[in-house]
Amino acid sequence: MESLGQLLDSMKSPAFRRRSDELLGRILSHPLVLRLKAEHPELDEQAINRNLSRIYQYTKDHDHCQHCPGLERCPNDFQGHFSSLDIQTVNGKAEIYERKTPCALQISRMNEEQIKKRVRSFYVDERALEEGYNEVEIMSKDRLRAPAVNQVFRYIRDTKENGLSPRGLYLTGSFGTGKTFLMCYLLHELAKEGHTGVIVYMPDFVEDIKSMLQESAKLKESIEVMKHCDLLIFDDIGAENLSPWVRDHVLGSILNFRMNRKPTFYTSNYRLDGLEQHLSFTSKDGEESHKGQRLMNRIAPFVDEIQLFGENQRGNMRRS
Repeated sequence: MESLGQLLDSMKSPAFRRRSDELLGRILSHPLVLRLKAEHPELDEQAINRNLSRIYQYTKDHDHCQHCPGLERCPNDFQGHFSSLDIQTVNGKAEIYERKTPCALQISRMNEEQIKKRVRSFYVDERALEEGYNEVEIMSKDRLRAPAVNQVFRYIRDTKENGLSPRGLYLTGSFGTGKTFLMCYLLHELAKEGHTGVIVYMPDFVEDIKSMLQESAKLKESIEVMKHCDLLIFDDIGAENLSPWVRDHVLGSILNFRMNRKPTFYTSNYRLDGLEQHLSFTSKDGEESHKGQRLMNRIAPFVDEIQLFGENQRGNMRRS
């Protein structure tokens, strides 16, 4: 290992000085440094020399960004950030201060992470929430869906312009037409505006409630989350096997709290009148039409029904 004395001697060598001079020349002739000096004539040679390491980092980071290999392979010392320089005059002398600034890719990642934090799912495949959404692709995927897609787009646009309405959407259609996908798109777009959202896959949620009866705190927390989130989606309502207690004390409690306060959304294979018949029947008590009607009074007046036509995309995937 080299001794400190040997290292210092090497720094005095002509070869080392030559390399240092070449590096200094490259730094001072860098377009960013030339522009910096032109914009700040108060930067004299002493100020430049005092802050040479900051200036070098500044040029190196920007050169890396010019040939960006992507966020995961960012070569900058602080991944996803580049050096920025602030020039201030202190006691009559120009001083250079360095700060790390997030690049566009890093800002995009942070925004996506914030969006994900605002959206919570119960029993819905997380991949549905992590899709890359493209309006043109959504519209052109199946022309039969266009009228329904336009209504969803209009709802999103109106909410962005005017804020949340207590009125939601009831998206009905046959299997595999993209109802869940469209609702996830709505959640994603409105989460960008700062709204919180929850999507609940009803068949699994209702089944899981049976086990949560022994964990009252967990059940209460789940219900409170659904009551208070800005946007609540009951996905595939009508496919669950209801018990009277779930219908009247869980679903009824959530909807009773939200009506006239916050919008609730639904996807279903049933039209609204068919859903009422489903909600009137439970595995324990059979048909109780008045209880189905009571719950529908908390649903139907607070949604616009949208019928989604189209091909079964899941069927197309199996055939391809």
